[in-house]
Amino acid sequence: MKLTTALGVIAVAGTLFAGSASAGDITGAGATFPAPVYQAWAVAYKDKTGTGLNYQSIGSGAGQTQIFNRTVDFGASDAPVQTEKLAQQKLLQFPAVIGSVVPIVNLEGVAANQLKLTGPVLADIYLGKITKWNDKAITDLNPGVQLPNLGIVPTYRSDGSGTTYVFASYLADVSAEWKSKVGAATSVSWPAGAGGKGNEGVSGTVKNTKGAIGYVEYIYASANNLVTAQLQNKAGKYVSPTVPAFQAAAANADWAGAKDFAASMINTPGDTTWPITSATFILLPKEPKSAEQAAEVIKFFNWAFDNGAEIAEKLHYIPLPKDVATRVREAWKAEVKVDGKPVWSN
Repeated sequence: MKLTTALGVIAVAGTLFAGSASAGDITGAGATFPAPVYQAWAVAYKDKTGTGLNYQSIGSGAGQTQIFNRTVDFGASDAPVQTEKLAQQKLLQFPAVIGSVVPIVNLEGVAANQLKLTGPVLADIYLGKITKWNDKAITDLNPGVQLPNLGIVPTYRSDGSGTTYVFASYLADVSAEWKSKVGAATSVSWPAGAGGKGNEGVSGTVKNTKGAIGYVEYIYASANNLVTAQLQNKAGKYVSPTVPAFQAAAANADWAGAKDFAASMINTPGDTTWPITSATFILLPKEPKSAEQAAEVIKFFNWAFDNGAEIAEKLHYIPLPKDVATRVREAWKAEVKVDGKPVWSN
């Protein structure tokens, strides 16, 4: 699949490229959720510094595996790695940017954000309990919307996915049955539906399947002109997926109390908050094989924190709050070392 935006983000065969690779370029692998903004940052960074980024958009699970095996300079995961695993693997975890997961549907005659869903109804769809679009549980939420007697095709990620972790975490928060039967992880046992690989695969499956519903990072819905739905948030308000709604969710996160920067933005309070919002994380070795390569990774994200906000916002991502970026920089200095010496000190 090819994904193109006004900023020139291109995804081909699961790998994102920022120009031709050369010595000194950095390599990363993992989450598809942030791939468009990493690529847009990479293009701008290469123009500025000459250093490129080769990022493999292969899913959070595979990205974790690659950094565990040290086959890339950094890994990327939407699902935060547990503290014990980080210690075992000698990894620093830090957030890079904030994004949101949105439900997408393929229903003839239903416009973007016309359909309203609640968390429990969405969970019951993915549990296989609600199987028709004209089910009373859906029509009661949508008076005046013509919903067809059409089977629902729940679509999910077939690969290990941080986007799945974020979406399943939301379903577990709003549905006790989902929490007990399915839970939240990068891969879960889906009770119903069809799988697609990557955000790209889910987008494509929904776009080509009448009656389908899926979940993707917002940029994939926007770039592919997919129909998104409103969700009822914790305050009981129906909200559309918009940057201000994502910002409202990020503003309520408990960054100070979060270990390893893993602050939750799932179903946070507030009348305007979007309920499925999450940071996405970078995994960087604390004792890297190459001080130079680790420093290049840090330089890239340091530049992104200082210069990448406008690019991120154009792609509907939320930059990190400034105080969080400051804490990340302190962690780079304190924890990423070779022979006891920090690899980055700016």
